[in-house]
Amino acid sequence: MTKRFASLFGAIAVLAALAPAPVAAQPESVLRVAMTAGDIPLTAGIPDQGFEGWRFVGYSLYDALVSWDLSRSDVAADIKPGLATGWHVDPANSRRWIFELRHGVKFHDGSPFTAADVVWNFDRFTKESAPQFNARQFAFARGYLGSFESIEAVDEFTIAITTKQPDSLLPYNMSFLMLVSPRRSAEVGNDADAFARNPSGTGPYRFSRMVPGERLELVKNTEYWDTARIPHHDRLVLLPMPEASTRTAALLSGQVDWIEAPAPDAIPRLRSSRMQIVTNAYPHNWAYQLNFVDGPFRDVRVRRAANYALNRPDFKELLGGVALEAYANLPPSTPYYGHPVRYEFDPARARALLTEAGCLPCKITLAISTSGSGQMQPLPMNELVKSQLEAAGFEVTLDVMDWNALLQVGRDGREKHQNVDGLNISRSLQDPFNGMMRFVWTQQFAPRGSNWGHYRSEEMDALINRALATFEPAPRLALLTQIHEKMSEEAVMLWVVHDLNPRAMSPRVRGFVQAQSWFQDLTPITMAPR
Repeated sequence: MTKRFASLFGAIAVLAALAPAPVAAQPESVLRVAMTAGDIPLTAGIPDQGFEGWRFVGYSLYDALVSWDLSRSDVAADIKPGLATGWHVDPANSRRWIFELRHGVKFHDGSPFTAADVVWNFDRFTKESAPQFNARQFAFARGYLGSFESIEAVDEFTIAITTKQPDSLLPYNMSFLMLVSPRRSAEVGNDADAFARNPSGTGPYRFSRMVPGERLELVKNTEYWDTARIPHHDRLVLLPMPEASTRTAALLSGQVDWIEAPAPDAIPRLRSSRMQIVTNAYPHNWAYQLNFVDGPFRDVRVRRAANYALNRPDFKELLGGVALEAYANLPPSTPYYGHPVRYEFDPARARALLTEAGCLPCKITLAISTSGSGQMQPLPMNELVKSQLEAAGFEVTLDVMDWNALLQVGRDGREKHQNVDGLNISRSLQDPFNGMMRFVWTQQFAPRGSNWGHYRSEEMDALINRALATFEPAPRLALLTQIHEKMSEEAVMLWVVHDLNPRAMSPRVRGFVQAQSWFQDLTPITMAPR
């Protein structure tokens, strides 16, 4: 990283006060992880704190009907059976999916898992009249339930989900819906806060204890249904540390074993201290969703100007090379990448487009975070975005907030935040729905879904509806490619980089395989003796 970027990171760090590790003499092997989150992710089912919440808490305490295969580093992660052993579309009704459930699974409280529990959980997500309905879980789940109409228990180990329209991608969305224990919920009177203090799922880890705002401790579930994934360490300790410098200091001092998103300027020091630096491509997009209702980005010329204004190699350099330049929504390795417009750095063209649009200087406000899941190094990166946009004729105000507050702005939609022109929330590209459709489909207008800025196009809606109704892979691939190319032509976002997912860990951490995914499997990890 060159000296001209060093000032963007700042050199001052105050080491966070961590609760002391448990007194020795316990024969436990403990993995201590410093997250980028500013708080402990919610433990009541679907977590908050973005996909970092899913990565460390959601998929540790819980399972979904569909899981992710995180066992390999050389191929992009894809879905696999979870609490459902298989699924298929009803031959007589293309809107009806049948899921066969796994036998012999138990929740952490000992209650058996059956079809009735799946129905109960879906009522918790969707049915306001149900005693277990949880508005917060509904807010987290509804983006994945856009096509959901109803659910029924066919028998003790079979469920059927009916969708509002054919949905060939439904199994992907099922992977994000964590299933909790109805028995434990009943024991606490369906109080979600009380449940979160003593949760029960079916996942590979059980809840042990929590110090609010400071640490969450989980222990291995020795009775986990997938015996190959019973954790190889005894205890997992999760610590929120939003400052990159604080995480680095904690790793170097031996207070943690693993840190997310080390600052690029710290990587040489970490390597010289024998720390492991692990990276891999994954389906990530560091970009801005744009407001299509109010303000300058209603005009496609302004959106294109913003994309031409960025010199993406500078961002890669800023990040110490640990990034892939993003000229479109998806990385080129994606099967449905196609031939999108390549928005190469051209500030003169950007200024000409702003002049043509009658927006010079073009005043915009961008909502950003100080840290967060997949946010990389948001403050220096956003300062560089601001400087390059302003060099091309924009006038940029950065509205800085913490990660959960920014996520709430995203869930609210632009109606509640009409002063915001762009939203810098990193996004997952793991499947066609989550990587493209949810941002450009009118049925996903926030607050129902993730189309925060209310992008609207009849042509795009028609492409999405056709893709969802197409169950054969080859013709669906052609439609998905058209969707991506249209997103690019319309410049529906301001694209910057794709992350390479750096994390640093102690040499004591053994057996970790970094999947090409937002999610990672911690269960194979062993801790070498000190």
